Amino acid sequence: MIHAATGRPVPVELTRDRRFERRVRRLAIVSAIALGLIWALVLATLDAPPALGAVFFAGWLLMPATLLASVPHPRLRYLLVLPASLVSLGLLAVCLGWLPVEPAVAAGWLSMTAGVALGGGLGLWFWYRVLPVPARFDDPFSTGRWALVGSHVALVIIGFGLASLALRG
Repeated sequence: MIHAATGRPVPVELTRDRRFERRVRRLAIVSAIALGLIWALVLATLDAPPALGAVFFAGWLLMPATLLASVPHPRLRYLLVLPASLVSLGLLAVCLGWLPVEPAVAAGWLSMTAGVALGGGLGLWFWYRVLPVPARFDDPFSTGRWALVGSHVALVIIGFGLASLALRG
């Protein structure tokens, strides 16, 4: 299938490929858990305005909902830019305005921000093809792609763990 706007083949990430549909469903579950935990951490540990909590809440609701809605309608995956942007901008706001003074906790928020930014960048690159994707990364199940996704996940998990140190009391 050829993409009407680009004239290039539609990436598997934007199709109804069965193997990739399973990944989308799994990503919906993971994002519901991870973004919910980040939202809860914002509320529990930061002295930030309610509007910032609302941004994370909206990202938490919209990301898994959009992913699940996109299973039968892959074109809806273009809408993932909205929840991804909400969470990314929310984390950037934390880093610029409400970064905790404790070094390990601050490092956690910075790591989460870097991890989410990396994930968003990978999504733009692989799913939307804003830049050419080298052959070794074209297959969504390739080792190289999994290594990059693993780096994104590791930054978020390590960051969450460090930022959670603020819960110690």
